[in-house]
Amino acid sequence: MKFLDLLRMSSSNLWKRKVRTVLTVLGVVIGVASIVVMVSLGLGLSRSLLKQYESYGSLKQITVQESWGGDGEDEKRLDDKLVQEIKEIAHVESVYPVLQMSALAKYGSYEGYLQIRSMPKEAYTEMGIEVGEGQLPGEDEQLKFFYGCEVLQNFSSSKGNVGNYWQTGVLPDIDLMRDPIFIIFDMDAYYSSGGTTEDGQTIPPPKKYMIETCGVEKSPEEGNWSQYGWYTFCDLEQLLPQLKKMFKNKVIPGQPSTKTGKPYKEIFYNELQVNVDSMDNVMEVQTYLKDLGYNVYSQTEWVESEQKTMGYIQAVLGGIGAVSLFVAAIGITNTMMMSIYERTKEIGVMKVLGCDLRNIRSLFLMEAGFIGFIGGVIGLILSFSISAVINKIAQSAQEYMQGISYIPIWLVFLSLLFAVLVGMVAGFFPARRAMKLSPLAAIRNE
Repeated sequence: MKFLDLLRMSSSNLWKRKVRTVLTVLGVVIGVASIVVMVSLGLGLSRSLLKQYESYGSLKQITVQESWGGDGEDEKRLDDKLVQEIKEIAHVESVYPVLQMSALAKYGSYEGYLQIRSMPKEAYTEMGIEVGEGQLPGEDEQLKFFYGCEVLQNFSSSKGNVGNYWQTGVLPDIDLMRDPIFIIFDMDAYYSSGGTTEDGQTIPPPKKYMIETCGVEKSPEEGNWSQYGWYTFCDLEQLLPQLKKMFKNKVIPGQPSTKTGKPYKEIFYNELQVNVDSMDNVMEVQTYLKDLGYNVYSQTEWVESEQKTMGYIQAVLGGIGAVSLFVAAIGITNTMMMSIYERTKEIGVMKVLGCDLRNIRSLFLMEAGFIGFIGGVIGLILSFSISAVINKIAQSAQEYMQGISYIPIWLVFLSLLFAVLVGMVAGFFPARRAMKLSPLAAIRNE
């Protein structure tokens, strides 16, 4: 018997018993929809978790800091020698040193604290900072600052009736791109100025430097936040020569000093940003750096832990849905067994006419597979509808809750294949029973 003949006979047999077929298919629909929706919720939560961690920083990035404690000069520090050593480690793509320091910005009666974070200009292109106006640091020949979108909130006025942003909710009238901003790097000297030394001399105020602005970060949309908003960025290679001139023979703020209180000849960094070629290799590089004696952390540690948890959640949700499909499999088995009892004479005639036993088995397996396929297709349509409703409700409740139900293409094909497989497995034993029927007994059966 040809395959097309089997296909036509199986479909016509199902069509003859419409009500029973529809009810059996309905069980498969509910089972497939349950599994797909449950798994999609687990996948959506895992996906949103990854996006959340990516917003905190690259998942392929490792942050290296000095180990806490130590005994002065013997303490392991972050310097250019270490940068070169890390660059030679396998799977490391780039290493960016970070120098942080505090400074005071002044404009008219306003003054504000700045958290200066200087890095090589190549690092800024990989950070994904959205530029609202101007450009990123390092594109100009001279030192310029790039301000985060929240920096203005740190400014306050010395005039008593003006207040600050945290009191009034109003940002100061300062245009960071165009107004002249004066920077005081030696804050210790600034706060001690006006006082007297041990020999009675008046302490002079520190020198102020007018640093131009190269750009300002774009403010995020309402409900979102920027991880760079509180920082003031600049090019490390441009800042270092200026600091060495400003603090000649003096300790640069934030830098360690020798036991005699003198500055080191070299610059030590606050942290190093190590970029790895793949997320799969992050833990290997991170372990190596930890063994060197540094404090090391990355988002990958948290992601792997959370992904394991999400994997358990997906397994539980999928198991709940699988119960429905198991019940549907029992329904398919019952339908096929009833079909065999009703078509006993037909089976006997087919055997007497010399029909191959494998064709009889294929006929019933194909009918069961048809039920699984039709139920799977309708179940997928229902799953996409339910998923869309869930996402819409979640988004209306919280704007940031988007895509908590996610159905990838592999889940579509896998669930459809699973539905057909379940149908055929459920029809296997009824098909074997049909093969074993005695032809004469089947023909005599009324």
